[in-house]
Amino acid sequence: MKTQKREAIFLRVLVYAGTILTLAILVSVVGYILIKGIPHLSLDLFAWKYTTENVSLLPALINTILMTLLALLLAAPLGIFAAVYLVEYAKKGNKLVMVVRITAETLSGIPSIIYGLFGLLFFVTALGLRISLISGALTLSIMILPLIMRTTEEALLAVPIEYREGSFGLGAGRLRTVFKIVMPSAIPGILAGIILSIGRIVGETAALIYTSGTVAEVPGSLFDSARTLSVHMYALASEGLYLSQSYATAVVLLLIVMGINALSSSVARWIERSSYGKD
Repeated sequence: MKTQKREAIFLRVLVYAGTILTLAILVSVVGYILIKGIPHLSLDLFAWKYTTENVSLLPALINTILMTLLALLLAAPLGIFAAVYLVEYAKKGNKLVMVVRITAETLSGIPSIIYGLFGLLFFVTALGLRISLISGALTLSIMILPLIMRTTEEALLAVPIEYREGSFGLGAGRLRTVFKIVMPSAIPGILAGIILSIGRIVGETAALIYTSGTVAEVPGSLFDSARTLSVHMYALASEGLYLSQSYATAVVLLLIVMGINALSSSVARWIERSSYGKD
């Protein structure tokens, strides 16, 4: 008993230490960015036109929103419906399911620079889409597809089997059960995957330098080059002349990610309440 008690105390100390260390790192990183960046925020940074005098981040901010929406529009439906098929429709022990899962896990571990080179060779060169907004979005959609698919799959698997059995027992078909019972219950998990995907899109630099380019303007079409906020921040920092403005850009990037997290949590709770309210 004494040995078990010691082990329990030791494990509890490790858990507390890990929690404190994680919080300390988070507070340090966020605090450092805010301290270095907030004093350099100014109206010039939000001018519509980028120049070497104002180094405006507004075009990059608009490009980031466009890139995120395009990548999610391409990847989210495909990833979610693929996960629905794997969990709800595919037979148990199906070899195709195994292959898809192994492929998704393999794709999740590939460095972003490899995706960038693939996008450059395939979308930019082979398909002739040039270094453009659409090339960057297509590359990012491939990057986030495994993440959305795997998180959606785990969210669907976490829904108790009794929900499905109860729905079938009341006479509902599989399609109705999936979209009226299972999917609403899995919404928080699905949104968690989408949030992680947005975080990867917003923070991606290496893949986009090769595919979407570094032009600091709002694109006139999908086939024009456009830099995102992360690429904008990298460009400012690498030049060595605008370090203060790069910290200010980091503050805006941080606020965007925090806002997306807060908004998605609220949407998940609202969808869950609405769904169960109707039922």
